[in-house]
Amino acid sequence: MALVALVFAVLQLANVTGRDTPDTKNYLSYALSLRGEGKREAAAATIDYVCAGKASIARRNQSVDVVRFHRASPAPWVAEECRREQWRQVDERLRAGQTSGHTVPFMPARFMRIFEARPGYPVFLLPFVTVLGVTWGLWAAGVAVTVAGGVLAFLVLRTLRAPVPVALCGQVLFLVLPCGTTAMRPMTEGLLLTLTLAALWGCALALDGRTRPAAALVGGSLLLLFTVKHSQALFLGLCLAGACAVLGVRRAGPSLAGAWRVLGRPLRTVAALGCGAAVATVVAARLLRYPSESESLQDLLTGHFGHPDRSRPWPEFLHLQSNFWLEWLRRRLWEPLFLAAMLAGAWGALRQRPAFGAFALAAALTGVLNQAGHPDINIYGDRLIVLAWLLPVLGLPLLLERAARPRTEVSGTVPGPLRRDAPVSR
Repeated sequence: MALVALVFAVLQLANVTGRDTPDTKNYLSYALSLRGEGKREAAAATIDYVCAGKASIARRNQSVDVVRFHRASPAPWVAEECRREQWRQVDERLRAGQTSGHTVPFMPARFMRIFEARPGYPVFLLPFVTVLGVTWGLWAAGVAVTVAGGVLAFLVLRTLRAPVPVALCGQVLFLVLPCGTTAMRPMTEGLLLTLTLAALWGCALALDGRTRPAAALVGGSLLLLFTVKHSQALFLGLCLAGACAVLGVRRAGPSLAGAWRVLGRPLRTVAALGCGAAVATVVAARLLRYPSESESLQDLLTGHFGHPDRSRPWPEFLHLQSNFWLEWLRRRLWEPLFLAAMLAGAWGALRQRPAFGAFALAAALTGVLNQAGHPDINIYGDRLIVLAWLLPVLGLPLLLERAARPRTEVSGTVPGPLRRDAPVSR
């Protein structure tokens, strides 16, 4: 496990810069403000990082251009033009009085309020950028959170009694599939993936009858998710509670009282934490005056408030939803790796560990819900739906379990609460 993590970290030295997205500026400037830097100091460091990344990408692209590869590097003028444009926008907004909050005003104030409500990731970045500087700090933070996700995938599978080779397969899949690539980018998705895996580890422990560590992992993960991106805490809480409900009904029939009783204390704890997190997220977001659903909807439909607000946003949103998913499905059928991986992952999880499979499906569903909340086909790399990749990360290795286990174990004679014929929980 440690060797896999080390090899991955070394390979990431191939791309120290150039991983940023437009959101990176907001999170980085937030982190720099937390260590006491003013708006202009935070803007300078952030703009230098972003423009150095653009220059690096321009240089690499030009070096392999079949017509221009022999010409001088465009990096200097790309960096200069980038700095000029970024400073122009920031200066205009600072002079207009947009100086509140932790983030540098790279975008309109209404848009920046969305990032002010996500302190978790900037707090995570703070020690890295303070000790290592901006460039290496962001790189190291990406490596740390991605390696942690791989280790958690390993631990989840080992808790499910999967053999070490199978668990290592899960760790490798997390690192090489799009979830690993996305987690390395300086955005919230890396923490979302890692904290969701931590919650799934808690669910696996609950199925093993271990109430206290399960409660600590699930509850702690949901709490931290609220600080990183509160909508994910809402989605995951609802989906985990729903998975517990499905397991209870499956074992006890439609009787709600019987379903609750048959779950056992560990899974009842998970269900209670999920429901409590969903309710607490809604209440806390209102009390803290976080941007509402309608504000998020206007952000989507106005191009980050670049156009006047829509007078009838919900009908337009539903219309966009239907168009989006039709186009999304067309593209997935054209390149069917995602759909094939989802089907194979679901088959592996539900066939080998039916009870845990419900939780794996629930975690994957949060990615679909996140994408449904932002039906923008132009967002790079399908990063909004990236949480769905946790299903193949955990399900595909379980398909290999029969080949990895000794014949006596495959026959179902191995003791343990998580055999396929075992009860959901003790």
